[in-house]
Amino acid sequence: MISVLVVDDDFMVVRIHERFVERTEGFRVAGSARTGASALSLAAELAPDLVLLDVHLPDMSGLDVLAGLRAAGSEAGVIMVTAERSADAVRTALHGGAMQYLVKPFEYADLASRLNQVAAALGVLGSGEADQELIGQVFGTSPVSAGPAPLPKGLSPETAGLVLAALRGTEELSAAEAAEQVGLSRVSARRYLEHFVGTGAAEVRLQYGSAGRPERRYRVSVA
Repeated sequence: MISVLVVDDDFMVVRIHERFVERTEGFRVAGSARTGASALSLAAELAPDLVLLDVHLPDMSGLDVLAGLRAAGSEAGVIMVTAERSADAVRTALHGGAMQYLVKPFEYADLASRLNQVAAALGVLGSGEADQELIGQVFGTSPVSAGPAPLPKGLSPETAGLVLAALRGTEELSAAEAAEQVGLSRVSARRYLEHFVGTGAAEVRLQYGSAGRPERRYRVSVA
């Protein structure tokens, strides 16, 4: 079970992220913090495996918290979860050792995908020496598993292949567009597409219109 420290200055956002973590198999919430100082203190006390870290905190930048974690010797994985989109922030997070960078707003499937990617990377590491293949798995230059991820109950390999072919045949598409191409209901098409997002085979972005909920647009992950 991977323990997670949730760090965000917004009380409601903390609760939402906590629910997302608890909803994801193999993860549990170890604690939460709303300031950088509290995050560093709790990280030292709880020694979490993973930190969900916002950039905009009331007392210091989350990027400074990341640097503080590393300076203190923390080996916790870090996923930046923030509305900050600047290239400088992303570059600093990367150089500071963040494993993922997720931009708000997002939906549960987006965070679950990142959590599972981090879990897969952490899971292949044991003790002793690591060969190049293992190192490649951790850093994303080779697949963690040679075989395809198992399909959730109710999804068929044949239909999954059709949906994936539709996804590969266009720059990006929505669940409704995939449903029309494959001959599925929109709900069923979205289940397959979200499965591919969860396994890392696909990426999703939110397209905002003038009104209503944003549309989820899917595309094949860039290797």
